[in-house]
Amino acid sequence: MPHTRVIEQLKDNLQTAYRKSIDADGKLDELKKAGHVKFNTIFTQEEGFSTSSNRFRPYVQELADELDKMPTDAEKLPEALEKFVRKLGVLLQTLQAFKDQAK
Repeated sequence: MPHTRVIEQLKDNLQTAYRKSIDADGKLDELKKAGHVKFNTIFTQEEGFSTSSNRFRPYVQELADELDKMPTDAEKLPEALEKFVRKLGVLLQTLQAFKDQAK
């Protein structure tokens, strides 16, 4: 597969998102216990996610599932990669912003 390096880099970034999501979800649990979490979802369908959750890990799982099902067809791969990278970028940016705000 010609995009092997790209896929490996995406896996690395997804692992980073997973580790950050564990920390962020822990912080969200603390905030919820204190009565500060008053939202139902982190991302909307406009951001490309089909998952609906008030925690980050389900979104990471959605991306992991997408990466596992990534097409190998040269015609379909670029569009799938673009969609995946866009969602991964939104996830990582949001995790970082949440971490920065939670300090």
